[in-house]
Amino acid sequence: MNKRSQEFSWVGSQVNFVDQLNTVKLGEIVVGRYGGNSSSGSYKNEDGCLVWLNEQQDWEFAILLDAHNTAESAELVIKLFEIAESEIKHLLSLPAKHLTFKKIEEKVLSLFLAEEVLSACRNITGETACLIVARKGQYVWWFSIGDSVLYLFHEELAAMGQYQLNQRQFYEWIGEVNTFELDVPCYSVGVRELRTGKNRLFLTTDGLIECPNEPYADPASIYHSFNDTQADEGIITSMLETIKDQQVRDSTTIITWNVDVFKEATMPSDQ
Repeated sequence: MNKRSQEFSWVGSQVNFVDQLNTVKLGEIVVGRYGGNSSSGSYKNEDGCLVWLNEQQDWEFAILLDAHNTAESAELVIKLFEIAESEIKHLLSLPAKHLTFKKIEEKVLSLFLAEEVLSACRNITGETACLIVARKGQYVWWFSIGDSVLYLFHEELAAMGQYQLNQRQFYEWIGEVNTFELDVPCYSVGVRELRTGKNRLFLTTDGLIECPNEPYADPASIYHSFNDTQADEGIITSMLETIKDQQVRDSTTIITWNVDVFKEATMPSDQ
């Protein structure tokens, strides 16, 4: 594996991690997985994820999937993006201008709206939420279908009470029930400038935030879990241990990494 260019993909139908905590590190990115407690009724895992990164070209690309009924929809989405891998990586290699993200958005739409993909979705069982995130330079872009969450943690934003980038949307999916079959496809998209200094991007499926007793329902509790004295893998393992101790049933998948920005971020004119 090229140290500067790495990739990883997984679907819960491959390894379900029921009763088992797992973390994987790729460059600066940590992926955390937990399949829920069997004592609470968990017996399968329908999450999935895909991660690509290129340190030399200064970008990361991540997909987080939370399927239900079966994992077939998560498998389909990952396969779809692996087929389009070279084209998407080419777009990410371009300068970090808005047009780059616009082209990625257009590519994602073309994938989901292709007739052969719509047809394939009609012939599988179950559907998935899909959160796609790309970071290039001091900007992050996201494309969100459904209820997985993207947080941006930074001390300046936390001081203003701002943590979450996307809005959770219920009743949106890709798969057997497919909101891209509507007359107008429904999804959310956005671009955000990162702040000067240390920024943390944090993606999670809803198992973490809907855990019994809600230890991480407040995004501030996730933000304050991170510190400079403990490695990210240890922090993610600790979070997964917490929800395990709370007898979580739903599976949880987390993707997180830090981005250091040295350019001055936008500030008010009177400061």
